[in-house]
Amino acid sequence: MITWTTYGSWLQGDKRGYVKDGETLDENKGLYNANKANQKGEAVTLTERGREIIRNAIIKESERLGQKIYAITVCPKHVHIVTNCINEKFGKIAGRYKKAATDALKEAGFVTKIWTKGFDKRFCFDEKSLKERIDYVEKHNQNGITPGGAK
Repeated sequence: MITWTTYGSWLQGDKRGYVKDGETLDENKGLYNANKANQKGEAVTLTERGREIIRNAIIKESERLGQKIYAITVCPKHVHIVTNCINEKFGKIAGRYKKAATDALKEAGFVTKIWTKGFDKRFCFDEKSLKERIDYVEKHNQNGITPGGAK
């Protein structure tokens, strides 16, 4: 499962905790305030139309890569994708999906910084953990956060 957030929506130090180098860390008010002060623009919240554009761009890119998407949800402030593994590093894959989404949004007129740096990855080592990740992502879809389910 790959997850990334929109620019400014979940800063390091956030009271909800945050992920750095694969480790979930607790709130750090000083770090949060420093990151907030260094922000170069407003936090990005995606519109329904923007989320649809992103979802379609990611699905199109997955088809180009030959990567199966088991579940996808594009929320106002983050994206979750559950995929199979292909012979490419996760950083490159996440970068390709973020770039495809950015390019599609720019083509539609969206011109500001869209994503935070990096991404979070969670591996599924068995069918049970894969099902749990798919269910987690699909639960977002059932709550009406984004249209459609897995492709």
